[in-house]
Amino acid sequence: MFEQFVGTVNGVLWGHGQVLIYVLLFAGVWFSYKLNVIQIRQFCHMFSLLRGSNKAEKEGISSFQALCTGLSARVGTGNLAGVAVAISLGGSGAIFWMWVIAILGMATGFAESVLGQVYKVRDSQGEFRGGPAYYIQLGLNKRWLAVSFSVCLFLGYGFSFSAMQTNTITDALRFAFDIPELYSGLVITILAGSIILGGLKAIARFAERVVPIMGILFVSMAVIITAVNISDVPAMLKEIILSAFGLQEAGAGAMGAAIKNGIQRGLYSNEAGAGSVPHASGSASPVPNHPVTQGYIQMLGVFLDTIVLCSCTAVIILLADINISGEMEGIRLTQSAMTAHLATGGVYFVAAAITLFAFTSVVANFAYAESNLHLFKLDNRVGRGLYTSLYLLMMLWGATATLKEVWSLADMALGLMTLVNIFAIVQLTPTVIAVNKDYHKQRAQGKEPKFSDTEVNVQGKCELGVWSKE
Repeated sequence: MFEQFVGTVNGVLWGHGQVLIYVLLFAGVWFSYKLNVIQIRQFCHMFSLLRGSNKAEKEGISSFQALCTGLSARVGTGNLAGVAVAISLGGSGAIFWMWVIAILGMATGFAESVLGQVYKVRDSQGEFRGGPAYYIQLGLNKRWLAVSFSVCLFLGYGFSFSAMQTNTITDALRFAFDIPELYSGLVITILAGSIILGGLKAIARFAERVVPIMGILFVSMAVIITAVNISDVPAMLKEIILSAFGLQEAGAGAMGAAIKNGIQRGLYSNEAGAGSVPHASGSASPVPNHPVTQGYIQMLGVFLDTIVLCSCTAVIILLADINISGEMEGIRLTQSAMTAHLATGGVYFVAAAITLFAFTSVVANFAYAESNLHLFKLDNRVGRGLYTSLYLLMMLWGATATLKEVWSLADMALGLMTLVNIFAIVQLTPTVIAVNKDYHKQRAQGKEPKFSDTEVNVQGKCELGVWSKE
C-alpha cells in the first residue's frame, strides 16, 4: 500500500500529471515579471559581485563558498545523465528549452535565496542557518508547514539522495574499472565522513576548492571538443533551433517532446524553486552585507549549472558521430559520445566526472539537511552525531543496494518540498520586492548596500540580532 501511495503521488507530481513542471514554470514567469526580468537587466552586476565574495564574518561562510556549496549539490548526475535523457527523448531541440527554463529559473533562484538570507537564524554554535523552513516559520508564521518541509528535506536530501549518489559512483567505478561496489562504497563513505564531521565550514571549504577545478576541467574538455569539431558547430546550432520549434520533418510531435524533456531535465538539474539552495544562501555572510547580494550570487549558480555545464554535455553529445536511438538513454549515451571523441579514454573521463560530481553532491546534501536540525532543537552534539551516523550508514547501504524504492521515495520527498517552497516564496513576494528595492535604492545613492530589518517592511519577523543590534 505504501508503494502504491508513493507511486500515485509521484504520478501526479512528476509523471502524467506533471504538476511540478507547471508550478515551477509559473514561479519562473511570476518572479521574472515581479522583478522586471532581473536576470537579464542585472546580468553583468551578477558577475561583478564575485569580487569580494570570498570574504566572510565568523558567523557565516563567504558568498563564494555558498555559491560553490550550492553548485556542489546542483552539479551532479543531472548534468551528465540528465542532459543525455533530454536529448535521447526530446531531440537536440530539448537543449533550447533547457536554456529557456534556466533563464526563468534564475529569477526563482534569486527570490528563494534572498528569503534564505532575510530570515536566517543563529544556531547553538552562533553560526548562520537558513532555508525554507525558517522563512516559512518566521515570514509566514506557519510552523506546521515549516516542519512538513523539513521532514521532506530529511527524507530526500538527508537520507535517500546520499544512498543514490553513492550508488551512482560505485556503479560507474564498477563499469569503468571493475571495482567491487562494497569496496568503493567503503572508501567513499570514509572520505565523505572525514569532510562532513568538520561541519558546514569544512564542507564549504571543500566545495570552494574542488568545485571550481571540477567545473574548469569539464568546460575545458567541452571547449577542446568544440574546437576540434568547429566546422560542425553551425549545423549543430541550426539543428537545436529548428528541432526546438518543430521545423524539421518530424513536426509538432518532436516540438512537444523537445519542450517537455528540455524543461523537465532543466528543472531537475538547476534545482531552482526546490528549496535546497537557500540553505547554502542562508548560511552566508555576504559582501555587501545585504540579502540581495546572495540572491545574485545564487542566480549565477543556476546560470553556471544549466547554461554552462549542461550545455557542455550537450555539445559533447551532439558533436559526436553516434546514433541517438530515440529511446531513453542516460549516462551510457554520454559515455558513448566521449568514447567517440577520446576513444577508450572517454569511458574513464566520464566515470571520473560522475564520481567527482556525485561525491560533491553527497557532501553538500548533508549540509542542507543539517541546517534544519536547529528547527527541532537538535543542533547539539547528540543530534548532530545521530544524524551524521544515519547519513553515513545510508551512504554505505546505497553502495550495493537496489534503489528503485528509494528513488521513488526521494522523488516524492523532493516534489513535496518543491510544492511547499513555491507556495511560500510566492506568498513572500512582497518581501522579495521590498528588499530588492532597498538594495538598488542604496546603490543609486552611491552607498554600499547594508540591510536592516527595521528599515525595510518585511513580512513576519526576522530573528533578533541577525540584521539589527536590537
